Amino acid sequence: MAQTPAGNSSVVVPATASGGALREWLDAFNSADSAKLRAFYGRWRLARNVSTTLGFRRETGGFDLVSIERSEPRYIEFVVRERNNADNRALGIMEIAPGDTTLSQSYINIIPPGLTTAAFRIDAATRTHVIDNAIAQLDTNYVFPEVATKMAARLRERAKQGAYDAIESGPTFATRLTEDLQGVSHDRHLRVNFFPRVLPSRREDDGPPPDQRDREATTQSCAFVRTDTLPGNVGYLKFNGFNSADVCGEIASRELDKLANTTALIVDLRENGGGDPAMVAHISSYLFDGRTHLNDLWTRRTNRTEEFWTHEVQGPKFGGSKPIYVLTSSYTFSGAEEFTYNLKNLKRATIIGETTGGGAHPVDGHRIDDHFVIGVPFARAINPYSKTNWEGTGVTPDIRVPAAEALATAQRMIAERARP
Repeated sequence: MAQTPAGNSSVVVPATASGGALREWLDAFNSADSAKLRAFYGRWRLARNVSTTLGFRRETGGFDLVSIERSEPRYIEFVVRERNNADNRALGIMEIAPGDTTLSQSYINIIPPGLTTAAFRIDAATRTHVIDNAIAQLDTNYVFPEVATKMAARLRERAKQGAYDAIESGPTFATRLTEDLQGVSHDRHLRVNFFPRVLPSRREDDGPPPDQRDREATTQSCAFVRTDTLPGNVGYLKFNGFNSADVCGEIASRELDKLANTTALIVDLRENGGGDPAMVAHISSYLFDGRTHLNDLWTRRTNRTEEFWTHEVQGPKFGGSKPIYVLTSSYTFSGAEEFTYNLKNLKRATIIGETTGGGAHPVDGHRIDDHFVIGVPFARAINPYSKTNWEGTGVTPDIRVPAAEALATAQRMIAERARP
């Protein structure tokens, strides 16, 4: 292990595989070049939203390297300084998986004011406590009890083998637990996360905490990136998340109203990571003439099924027989997959692009301790027509093309359809 003191004015990036990945990431991030970022994510098989990354780049102005906190051939911890605000520092971690083609960990988190990198450190007692409480939450809430039992056995086995003994980093421990849990469940919604600040306490019967991200999203148009009318009177709608319908429903309606009189509609979900099932239903309500059954969710703890239908909306609809094209990528996930899967099964849209990520279980966050949270999938989607869902398989497009070619393919199909 090599270490450079924080604040060192001349930081030498180690000539290791992890050091090379760090250099490559800093170059791509600081360039603010979407093509470079996509190339970096593709090189290391990272499913990341380039638009979100570019937003973070604008907010920070880029990063300058301050220190190397820990260096191993495939693992590196480092501190960077924001260019827009030199008082803001962030801790980063990169780890290369065997095979040299995947970053098993790519982490960056602003160091909260008043804290240092010590806030990211954990000890043996914390590791034991986190494992025990993660298992308890899985036993109580995970959608498939038999899989929860297998995951508990896996964590205990790994702990007994000493697999976690050398981990002193909270983010790295969260990553290891996530890898081991997903290795059994293959459930990409299931995650352990670490937060350097002490989390607010919460009783289980209080329900889920307010989603601050949704409220902040209203200042960013609720993830609606572009609403436009393309040549040929073709509507184009790109949004990168299904934020809370309660918070963002009016904004969604406003954007859909702009496209009601177009003759065809392209919905771009290539960078959409999902969100609220109620928002899926709200947006879908503008695409059907009559009340339509979209999806069901069965919850393990209550053994109850909730149905999701379209509903009456104010303003014009993009209904009838006007064609809809949904663009997908391997990043398209969760609620974005539900939207795609629903429209595909209802034969309301043509899906163009790549097979989606394969996450069909809605998730709820549970506080493990002051710094760790586990996201536990608690229910499963049941499509009323296929009687199954897209968990683990993703949604297969009708027209399979690389994600980068999906928009041009949709435009070509619409033009061909319009020819006499």
